[in-house]
Amino acid sequence: MDNLFREFEELMDQGLESLLDVVRVIEGRAESEFRTERTDIRYSSPNRAAPAHQEQTLETDLDSDNPPETVPLSGIGGLSEVVRELRELVELPLKRPDLLSLLGLEPTTGVLLVGPPGTGKTLTARALAADLGVNYIAIVGPEVMGRYYGEAEGRLRSLFQKAARSAPCIVFIDEIDSLAPDRSKVEGEVEKRVVAQLLSLMDGFAKTKGVIVLAATNRSEHLDPALRRPGRFDREVQFRVPDRAGRLEILRLMTAPMPLDASVDLDVIADLSVGMVGADLKALCQKAAYTSLRRLLPSLDSPMPTRLSVTQADFLQALKQIKPAVLRAIEVEVPKLSWDDIGGLETVKQTLQESVEGALLYPDLYHRTKAKAPRGILLWGPPGTGKTLLAKAVAAQARANFIAVNGPELLSKWVGASEEAVRELFTKARQAAPCIVFIDEIDTLAPARGSYQSDSGVSDRVVGQLLTELDGLQECLNVMLIGATNRPEALDPALLRAGRLDLQLKIDLPDQDSRYAILQVHNSERPLQDVNLAAWAERTAGWNGADLALLSNQAALEAIRRYRVEGLNDPNAIRITTEDFLIAFQRLENQRAMAS
Repeated sequence: MDNLFREFEELMDQGLESLLDVVRVIEGRAESEFRTERTDIRYSSPNRAAPAHQEQTLETDLDSDNPPETVPLSGIGGLSEVVRELRELVELPLKRPDLLSLLGLEPTTGVLLVGPPGTGKTLTARALAADLGVNYIAIVGPEVMGRYYGEAEGRLRSLFQKAARSAPCIVFIDEIDSLAPDRSKVEGEVEKRVVAQLLSLMDGFAKTKGVIVLAATNRSEHLDPALRRPGRFDREVQFRVPDRAGRLEILRLMTAPMPLDASVDLDVIADLSVGMVGADLKALCQKAAYTSLRRLLPSLDSPMPTRLSVTQADFLQALKQIKPAVLRAIEVEVPKLSWDDIGGLETVKQTLQESVEGALLYPDLYHRTKAKAPRGILLWGPPGTGKTLLAKAVAAQARANFIAVNGPELLSKWVGASEEAVRELFTKARQAAPCIVFIDEIDTLAPARGSYQSDSGVSDRVVGQLLTELDGLQECLNVMLIGATNRPEALDPALLRAGRLDLQLKIDLPDQDSRYAILQVHNSERPLQDVNLAAWAERTAGWNGADLALLSNQAALEAIRRYRVEGLNDPNAIRITTEDFLIAFQRLENQRAMAS
């Protein structure tokens, strides 16, 4: 059995179709072969006769015997806008450059494809070449580098010469940031020469008709700036994490060949797969199919099932095991918290529901009415009043990812590191959109500028970076910042103007009704016996939500202590009594007196 499962796990790495072929073989419906081919530099041509000169010039290092399997553009889900934009940039220069000449327009030379890993950059480039019926040369950035002097530059020249002879042709450079890093930040002469060679080749391509260079990266900020000037990679296409509609489209395409059970609801799976890109969704389908296989064929000695099917339970199990690729480098959670889990704060909850949750869930309404949802929110008030819980509830109800950091975590003693940490935080949030960024103790990250004279201007630079990122959120409608502080007067005033942290909500100590609601939330599933929560709400004036949660927990611990002393054996017999609450209350009152 172990060998069987190991074999299936190895096959999972070969793609969804291979695993589904295994399913079909077991059902006796097909026979299949499993092939894995990988070449560093690939050449493929459309299904048409090649020109005679092309046959003579294409070398064997361009592996044309086994070109990678191409998915049509119609088979790529969640990227309709990207595909439309790419076709506009690429189709005319490749197919009808004469029209551009008549209009006096310069054809596009290079297009940069920017986006997180797994969003479909490579797949789209290959599908675009096949759809347009042009030649396609793929280069993996790191594989171009050689050990000998001038080897890498020679390879690049050779490849670009072949592309010019193979026009119309698309040259695709994957991981271009490793091939052409910022020369001001690298020390090796080889890297600098390769960048210079690539710049020279791109300039030469401006006079070559019928060739376009597409390059992919998920770290565009690390590219040499000279590459991005007009005439080189002057156009950029963003590959973003798909929204719910995009995920649903991808799931439908991925599951089309799968034997799905009637219980499978792809709408639910799309709701639960927030933050996943195309590669993650493919892995999800693979894992679900494999889970189904293990369930229906637990061992080699098991009878052959008459029918294989993947159920909703298989998908839900797979969801527990797959974390979105864009979120693996940071601590991101998808909170499971409802508004009912937060006692009291009814006015604040209603405001957040109307102004924040609605904007993320129903953007069409805001677009139709030209209303602008706040891009930043400040929750201020005493500690322990529920600011973090409110932020999590907003994320949960809006089905958004949630990134929580403490202000001091982003500060560093190294010059420029703090600003870089702020940039990285918001970059990850945009990749994980829809996303809510929660910064606790934001006053430590963004104090009033000029208030610290001994930090060499670090605080002022961090505030400036944070303001820049907040202004950038105006263009990213599904990312929101929520800051929390108990010292709003210490914040830089520029943060509080309209368009930044423009929704400011005070989270005060709960009144008696709110304390009663909080106690009900924390004790709703506890075995209480003759405990008057309303009386305890009246008795705990001045306590915050965290104090009331601690009181409830301490009472439960006191009941467990009493249960063990009495030597009871039945856990169902345990009860939390008024006496337990009284002991816990007295203990906490003593602690509060000492703290004050």
